[in-house]
Amino acid sequence: MNTNRLTRNPNDSWIAGVCGGIARWLGWNSDGVRFLYVLLSVLSAGFPGTFVYLVLWMIMPEEE
Repeated sequence: MNTNRLTRNPNDSWIAGVCGGIARWLGWNSDGVRFLYVLLSVLSAGFPGTFVYLVLWMIMPEEE
């Protein structure tokens, strides 16, 4: 497993493993990344976080 590569983590997922993969890549707690992601999405005008999540879901490869 290459920890320097940004991949989705299917073992640490609520929806698609995007936040779990970001958390592993940053070395952070996955629940903290999820909380920050939701907070930033809600505080942003027009909720672009949902669109960004869907794009990341499509372009981030799943961890093998």
